[in-house]
Amino acid sequence: MTPPYRIGHGYDLHRLEPNDEHGPGRPFVLGGVEIEHDRGPVAHSDGDALLHAVTDALLGAIGAPDIGQLFPNDDPRHESEDSRVFLVEAARRVREAGYAIENLDATVICEAPKLSPHKHLMRTNIAAGLDVPEDRVNVKGKTHERVDAVGRNEAIEVHCVVLLVATGDA
Repeated sequence: MTPPYRIGHGYDLHRLEPNDEHGPGRPFVLGGVEIEHDRGPVAHSDGDALLHAVTDALLGAIGAPDIGQLFPNDDPRHESEDSRVFLVEAARRVREAGYAIENLDATVICEAPKLSPHKHLMRTNIAAGLDVPEDRVNVKGKTHERVDAVGRNEAIEVHCVVLLVATGDA
């Protein structure tokens, strides 16, 4: 019997490094939005920590392999990959498992850059990638109050929770 609800939690953390010609950081992309910042994630893919956390929340909710198992960071096919590819695949697997995304709530923790001017576009991008109404997606930004690597702008951290409802289509 298919459970009527499934909950998933996703988490991601990326080290941030200078993204100029002397640093290993990539452009700062979050929720599919490229944001001006002097630091960027060190990652195999595009390093979009928000989309990675959402992807893992979706996969976790249906008991599927996690993002690292599906898209390993030692596979050259995923070098610089747009993380929307991962998001769309996770959403496909959710539908295939007989569930719909009721809502998701993500918290991005970083000292800089400020996320408020970009949150609406992030929500729009995530909703489009998941093929759900935008009001089912929430993105919040928090700082780490200058505590630890996140607080020193050396890392970005994201948590995401998702609620799935059974559709009866499995």
